[in-house]
Amino acid sequence: MTNYSHQISPEPSPGLALEERISQLLGHLGISKAHFVARGAQDWTGLAETFPQFISSLTLVCPQGFDSSVLGSLASRLLVVSAERSEDTAEMGRHPEKFEKTQTINLSGFPVPNTYADISSQRQEEIAAGLVSFLQKMGQLHQTPSVDLAEETGEIAGISYRIRGSGPPVILFPLSAAPSQWEPIMATLTASYCAITLGGDQLGMVSSLEDRGRTPGYLGGVASLLEAAGLQPGEAVIEVGCGTGVLCRWIANRQPGSNPAQGHNKIVGVDVNPFFLREAAALVNREGMNNLVEFKEGSAEALPFPDERFDLAFSSTVIQRVNAEKMLSEMVRVTKLGGRVAVLGHAHDMPRWINLPLGETLKAKIDSPPWVTDRGHPEGCDDASLYRLFSNLGLSDLKMFPYMASFGGDSRLQGLQSSILPGLSPDETEEWHAAVIQAEAERTFFIGTPYHCCVGTKN
Repeated sequence: MTNYSHQISPEPSPGLALEERISQLLGHLGISKAHFVARGAQDWTGLAETFPQFISSLTLVCPQGFDSSVLGSLASRLLVVSAERSEDTAEMGRHPEKFEKTQTINLSGFPVPNTYADISSQRQEEIAAGLVSFLQKMGQLHQTPSVDLAEETGEIAGISYRIRGSGPPVILFPLSAAPSQWEPIMATLTASYCAITLGGDQLGMVSSLEDRGRTPGYLGGVASLLEAAGLQPGEAVIEVGCGTGVLCRWIANRQPGSNPAQGHNKIVGVDVNPFFLREAAALVNREGMNNLVEFKEGSAEALPFPDERFDLAFSSTVIQRVNAEKMLSEMVRVTKLGGRVAVLGHAHDMPRWINLPLGETLKAKIDSPPWVTDRGHPEGCDDASLYRLFSNLGLSDLKMFPYMASFGGDSRLQGLQSSILPGLSPDETEEWHAAVIQAEAERTFFIGTPYHCCVGTKN
């Protein structure tokens, strides 16, 4: 059986901060100033703090993370596209003196979107028209030199880019995990601007998933799942909901040789999100794994494969985002007789552990379930009912167990913090930040998140 040890794949230009990577990209393209459009705070915060001279304007679309201490200096060059009852609106309301010159677009009737919402597609006209109007105003106030770049794709310092159109440059960071990304508004943008979309494993949700997939704590849970499933060399494997393919590559990296005929597992990743699949294919190509891993677009609720195709069907943290019963039924269908079905799911019904010196009241608030605002699919599963669902599948040799994964010292930890802070009061936020400073000085800060794991054999 393969030994699934917790090795961490190297990244290009290790140790280089994201804002330095972006600076290198701008220098390569000959851009001195640009308009920037983003959603995730981890993408733009370092740039705003370190290289504000590059920023003609900043647009945040339903922002995930809104730091008034950073954004205050950009307030006159800031557009915030807000959902109803969003944290960014509340934060600006708490600091009216800082944001009196900030422009806003309120998406009436649009609830705070989750990470996977297709925002630019759902509110295409409002976002496109509002963004272009804002850019025109900023162009009059802050001269942004036009560029005439060849329409091309490339990669600099681990950041991929695609150039379309000509005019003042508009840098588009990933729109979280939205399937369509910025495509629905691209024609409007490129009519007057040079639109440069960024991607790769250093940005946004792709970075978060890749970081998680290199974290020993999380990989320990996946390793336990696969060891319980008894994966053997040469067996065919499908990962349902593969995202960026980080686990597909992790499995492939832990096998000898490069030829499936020599006992290598052929790994297929399936995901419904075309954005993730494009990034996954690029990462597999970069690591020279095209003969080991392949990807296919498809729904977990209707897998695009015939019956009894795979020896192992596994999935990690997807079952909460789909109809759980349909997904499990499909996983069983495509598994061979004697094959195994293995699932790792979120345990949002269990306490998490945050290793910070917090007061009793605040610690109880953030550790105790329910502590997740994005519950996924209404028929999804993010609790111990997974064990009952598995027992109803008619599988044999059932193995069921919880697992706690720890995260610390990476952008994944930053992402977990950004999901916690919006639920805290100003006093609680101050207590949190003070505790983080103390724990980071002591090198003791980590967050432990729980999972439920199930494995069974198809008879």
